[in-house]
Formats: sequence, structure tokens, C-alpha cells
Amino acid sequence: MHYVIIGTAGHVDHGKTTLVKALTGQETDKLKEEKERGISIELGFASYQLENGQKIGLVDVPGHERFIRQMLAGVAGIDLVLLIIAADEGVMPQTREHLDIISLLNVKRGIVVLTKADLVDPDWLELVKEDVKELLAGTPLKEAPLVSVSGKTGMGIAQLKELIAAEVAKLPVRPAQGRPRLPIDRVFTVAGFGTVVTGTLWSGKIMLGDRLVIYPKPLEAKVRNIQVHGEGVEEAAAGQRVAINLGNISLEQIDRGDVLAVPDMLIPTFRMDVELTMLAGSSQSLTHRQRVRIHLGTAEVLGRISLLDKEELEPGETALAQLVLEKEMVALGGDRFVIRSYSPMVTIGGGTVIGPEAKKAKRYRKDILEKMQVKLAGTPEEKLYEFIRERAFCDWQRLAKELNYDSAQVKLNLNLLQETGKVAILHPGEYVVAEEKVLELAAKAKLLVEGYHREFPLRIGMPKEELRTRLGGEIGQKIFNALLEYWLTKDYFAKLVDKVALPNYRPSPTPDQEQRLTKIIQALEKEPYQPPIKKELATIVHMSGEGIEELLQFLIGQGKIIKISEEIYLMADSLKQLQQIIAQLYQDKGEIVLGEVRDITGSSRKYILPLLEYLDQIKFTRRTGEKRVLY
Repeated sequence: MHYVIIGTAGHVDHGKTTLVKALTGQETDKLKEEKERGISIELGFASYQLENGQKIGLVDVPGHERFIRQMLAGVAGIDLVLLIIAADEGVMPQTREHLDIISLLNVKRGIVVLTKADLVDPDWLELVKEDVKELLAGTPLKEAPLVSVSGKTGMGIAQLKELIAAEVAKLPVRPAQGRPRLPIDRVFTVAGFGTVVTGTLWSGKIMLGDRLVIYPKPLEAKVRNIQVHGEGVEEAAAGQRVAINLGNISLEQIDRGDVLAVPDMLIPTFRMDVELTMLAGSSQSLTHRQRVRIHLGTAEVLGRISLLDKEELEPGETALAQLVLEKEMVALGGDRFVIRSYSPMVTIGGGTVIGPEAKKAKRYRKDILEKMQVKLAGTPEEKLYEFIRERAFCDWQRLAKELNYDSAQVKLNLNLLQETGKVAILHPGEYVVAEEKVLELAAKAKLLVEGYHREFPLRIGMPKEELRTRLGGEIGQKIFNALLEYWLTKDYFAKLVDKVALPNYRPSPTPDQEQRLTKIIQALEKEPYQPPIKKELATIVHMSGEGIEELLQFLIGQGKIIKISEEIYLMADSLKQLQQIIAQLYQDKGEIVLGEVRDITGSSRKYILPLLEYLDQIKFTRRTGEKRVLY
């Protein structure tokens, strides 16, 4: 059995609160001012149980024009609306505005309730019904059932309950298995418990002990207690009215409009991509950069509308735009919003969030508009691909958040895109990138590595970190390693430990370098155990310190010479001969003494000491006091 939220809507003093009491027996006007003035000011809540035992949450919203903000907070997240119209007054201004809001928020199911039917004669009631049918034409409620009732006499209440049960049975089930998201509509404290927030759970489940985040602050909080319809429970599911006691959070830290959700689910932003529609009945048009009031979920934020494909939006027209917010908000793709004019405060339009975290978009750009259209109306696979192309490198879990898809759906669509060669999934599956971006970066990297090979023909390859830095700051170390690993599987580059080279590249000295290398080898072979030190080698080949280093590193890479210390280099064959000499010395005398090695090789302490220390390092010998033994 799934959970359902029903909300009231309608003009002030048309009997919404009286009707809720007739249905549930509960009084939703609890503030002193509400009782004195006889109108609802804040949101009211009641529980209602169908005959089959299914529990319904009922949200009673204010009808006065001054409290539209509260009404919007209450309507956010409802499944079924009771559009209430007093039979003695008929359609009034807030009736129309509430109906506009219901349409903009895409509430598709509802029941029209003509209250105070006991106060009018049948002929008048028929006239009101005709007016209502005309009002509903072209709206989501055009086929909604209509019932006449009296909250005071009980007339029609039984029929209304039957209609509610029938409409509830037609409603789709909310996604209880998704990630929990609860827009907060009330915040208060309870003595002995602390801070409590309430709202309609839009998706997922919340359980005792859960650690959640209050967005867009963001603040971390622990769920200490949960109530549904006034009863303590261990978990709350999507579609329920929920009161949650949060630990370590004060009343002042939370506001109506904040959202309670799991960590890393939402991204606070000052800009969103949207599709925006002006109400056909609006008395004003909307101009580019016009300041408006934006209502999303239970939040209200001031901002401006950046129209991307026109200068002015006339009543009834639709456009692609960006919401430029004066305060951070959070949303997911597909969320609905309403806009009201800054002054006077009148509902003028609304729409759908396309991208909940957007960069500033250039206006009148065909490519930008086409991408937004795909993300708005494309297939799940097409939408996913556009988000991947736009973000260069992103992890698939973030894609799921922004698109409001579940993980299984994202994985399925990623596999399809990978099979068609549109995206690359980088090892170990954390990052996703468009294949065109991979090829673009590979081409750039190839040019950089080719240039490096030309500049340093003796080096085996370009240092990985240097290549990463020169490719651009967008690629972090972790992403670069994953990207390089992917390139290696495609044989774009050769596999080296900390270098990058083109496939089959081999260091190749120039004729001039070849001559210098020969001179170095000749000099090292001439005095094998008293070789010229690095500075002397530089003089022999007439090169600077950097130049001689290049030549020496090449010879090391070729396995021809060995670096003993910063200044001493030895021919690899000479080192092997030295090891044989020392091994024989140890076999003859049972120990290795520096002076004896010096005398046998005809060298000096200046060279033999570093040579013996090097042999210690490579574990050929081991020092014991002033002597050495074989390792």
C-alpha cells in the first residue's frame, strides 16, 4: 500500500478548513490569530484513513492572496488536489491563481468540491457548475469529478469520500526505493526533544539514526525521532507527511525551503537551466533579466530570468531560460517551479528544471538551445550523453543525482552509450567521458609527446606529470591516471613506469650527440676505476651541466654505464669486473678491506669508498665495522 498526500486549494473563506474537519474530524487552524480571524494563515495538517485502511495526509493551505507563499509550500509534493469553490460566491481571484499554480506544478489529478451547497438553490448551483467547467477547460483538472457538499450539514461528504478513494486508487506509486528528499515546510522546537522539521517526503525512505544533510546550508544532522500522523515510527516512506526530530541542530539554523536529503545528493547553485512558460491568462509579459520570485519545493528565492532565445516572453509562450538566483537553491532535473512577479506579487508562470547546476549560457546560441532541448525532452540515453559531453569528466553517481535517475538506469544507459562508442568508462569505472573528448585529448597529448621526443631525443619518454600539466588544469591526477590507462589499452602510447612515449619509440641520438657519447665512453673506459667525474666529462664533451646530464641519463637507460654517486659514473662492464675482483678477494682472505681493493684496482680512496658504498646499497656487500663481507 503506497502513501498519498492530498492538498486543498481555493479562495479565502471558501470552506477549506471546515471541509477538512468534516472529512477527518480534525481542526487544522491552530494559531490564535487564525481562530480569531476565521481564516487559515499557516499550513494545516490532518490525517485521513480510507475504508481500506490506507492512511492519507491532508494539507490545508491558506486561501488569502497575502499567504500564497504558504500555499505554494503546502501544494509542493501533493498527489491529489481538492479544488474548493464556495457555491454562494463561485469562482474568485484566488480560485484562478490556485488553479494556475496547480497546473504549473503539474498536479494532474483532483476533485472539484463545491462547498456551502446548503446555502444556495439548485438553479444557482447549476450556474456555478457551468462556470467551473468553463474555468477548468484546458487545465489538468478538465476531467476532474465534481461534487457538491456542506461541511456543516454533512451533505455530499460520503460521496466525496468515495471519490477520494477512487482517485487515490488511480495514483502512481512514489519511488520509495530512491534516495530520500524532504522539502521542509515547518520548523519548530518541542520541549525535551529539540528541533523538529516537517514536510512531505518526495522520495525514498528515512530511518531512525540516518545521517542526513540540510541543503543548501549544508548542515549534517542525525535523525533522532520520526513521527507520521502523530505516531512514532522507525521509518518514513515516500508520500508520507513526516515530522523529524534532528539532533545537534538549532531552530535558527533551518528555514522553510531547506531540503533534508542524503549526503552528496544535491548541489547548491545560483543558476539553473529551465524551460519556462508564461500563463496564458497573465496580464503582463516577462522581459529578459526581469526580477521575479521563484518558488521551488517549499522555498522562495528572489532572482532574475535570463531568456536565452528571445527578449520578451508573452502570455502563453514558452522559452528556454536560466534562473539567476540571489540565494542558493537545490533541485533535481524534472522538478517543477512557479514564478511570481516581484511587485505586485502575482503568479505569472512556471516550468521545469532542466539542469539544476548550470554555467552562464550565451544567449541565442543554437548549439546551447539544442542541447537544452535534448536534456528536456530526449530519451534517457540522449539526456545522459548530453550531460556527459558537457561535464568532460564526471562520476556516474553524480550523473544519477543531476538527472534524478536511479543507479541501475544510469548504468544501463552508460553501457548502451559505451557499446555504440559514444562514451568511455575509465578504470576503475569511476569516471565517464565522451569518446570525442578522449580522442581530442589523445590528439593533443600525442602532439605534446612528439614535441618532447624531438626536443629530447635521448630520453625514453615525457614525464607523466609534465604531460598532465600541459594538457590543462581540468584534469586532476586521479583522472589523468585513469585516462592514461585507457589510452594504453587503445595503444595510443607506450607503457612506461613514470613516463609517456609514443608506441615503438626508441631514443635515438643525433650525429652530434653520438660523437659526444663516444667520447664519454672512451673516457670512462680509459681509467675504469678512476674515471673522470661529472664536471670533467662535461669539459671533455664541451657541454653544460644540463647537457651532460642528458647524455649520461641516455647511457644509463641503455645499460652501458652505472651512476655510483652524483659525481661518479662507471662503465657497467667495469662494475662487473670489480664485483669479480671483490668476490675473489673475499674467497682468498674471508674479508674485504678498502685498502686492499684500492691497491688491486690501482685506484684511490676518493673512488673506492663510493664504489664500496654503492655495492652495499645494491646488497652485493655488507659492512661490518671497518671491513666488509659478501652479502
